[in-house]
Amino acid sequence: MKREYELSIRWRAFPLHPDTPEDGLLIEKLFADYPVDVKKMMGKLRKKAEDLGLPFGEREKTYNSRLSQELGLWAESKNKGDAFHHAVFRAYFEDGKNIAKLPVLLDLAESASLPREEAAEVLETRSFKAAVDADWALSREKEITAVPTFVMKQDRLVGAQPYDMLKRLMAANNIKKRS
Repeated sequence: MKREYELSIRWRAFPLHPDTPEDGLLIEKLFADYPVDVKKMMGKLRKKAEDLGLPFGEREKTYNSRLSQELGLWAESKNKGDAFHHAVFRAYFEDGKNIAKLPVLLDLAESASLPREEAAEVLETRSFKAAVDADWALSREKEITAVPTFVMKQDRLVGAQPYDMLKRLMAANNIKKRS
């Protein structure tokens, strides 16, 4: 990805359905208590993803992302955060993989050129648990309720957005384009 702006993007972990069991939860069951047509909702999400050029496969389940968040913060500490986050995004949204499972996470770490053995140790020791807990606390403090949420100073942009919307957010916050 070519960066046109002098800007550092900081990924933050977010507690999206943190009670989801390790084996996942059917999307139909996740929204069973809400007056929503799940097939229609998923169709709208698929269309939005298509419009934005994002991968979005046929998914029937949602999976717990807690361990992927811990591994993601570790990947960032190794300067491989973007590669790892993109790999997890594709695995989850395009391929429907269960990102709560250790073998899946270790494969994703390897795909981002991270050492598999070290990734396994990070997951076994939960060495980035406190960092994810801190991000979750920050999201509650900042009243962030959806992902993605882009925050710059006091402005925020919620949801997957076209590039032009992100450019407007940056312009509103005096972020200059690289020369």
